[in-house]
Amino acid sequence: MQSKKYLQLTLAILKPHIVKSPFALQKIRDLIIDNNFKVVRSRRATMSREEAELFYKEHRDKFFYNRLVTFMCSGPSDIHILTAHDAVAKWRQLMGPTKVYQAQYNAPDTIRGMFGLSDTRNATHGSDSTESAKREIAIFFKDFDTKKWYDNEEIFYNFGRLHFDPISFVHTIDKSYLEKQN
Repeated sequence: MQSKKYLQLTLAILKPHIVKSPFALQKIRDLIIDNNFKVVRSRRATMSREEAELFYKEHRDKFFYNRLVTFMCSGPSDIHILTAHDAVAKWRQLMGPTKVYQAQYNAPDTIRGMFGLSDTRNATHGSDSTESAKREIAIFFKDFDTKKWYDNEEIFYNFGRLHFDPISFVHTIDKSYLEKQN
């Protein structure tokens, strides 16, 4: 008997300069959907300084920290919880190298290769592990319970029992399927 392969969650942030550019924003949204990610939660928000400092705390002693925090608080970002099989690695591959000049020359078809402007304005963020994803999701989605999602919702995302709302840019569980089961 084959064991069920669970979906993985990751955090994706489309940075302020992307949200300000309707073409870039739509292209990246299309790439997310075209690469079979499901959008579990979605919100547009301007990060508070406290959120940005907490989010980037591992970079506190690096030369680019203040510039990064200031940029991330400069305007709205689109913040998403994405799911897919191997979502962390898959999203990181789609984003491309962190350093934009490397992305532009070595991976020009990645998000950062197409839309990154500098290492700070590199278009997107993605969790680097499942542990980081859980920590990062908790910063921006305080009411999201990862364990509850796996217990109650993951199966619907895994088997595609969903509706997609392109305006809200989120997948929701197909309630009609639930009603048919009762």
